Amino acid sequence: MEHYQTIAVFTYSSEYTVLRHLLQQNSIRFIFQNETMISVLPFHSNAIGGIRLQVHEEDIDKATEIINNLNSSSHLHIV
Repeated sequence: MEHYQTIAVFTYSSEYTVLRHLLQQNSIRFIFQNETMISVLPFHSNAIGGIRLQVHEEDIDKATEIINNLNSSSHLHIV
């Protein structure tokens, strides 16, 4: 998608469940590319290239800050 950039890659959807809610609460425009394909074929995640978090260019700084805060101030970590 035009104007969206990949800022993180995950192997399984369980790795970003909390992050998804935080992005939604902050009205950040995002998509998880390959999410459906990997939910159907989870063992092919590495071959497909993982689930890519793509964020709109205007929201990248805010999304990156959320990821960093989640990693540094919590016992929950983005893998």
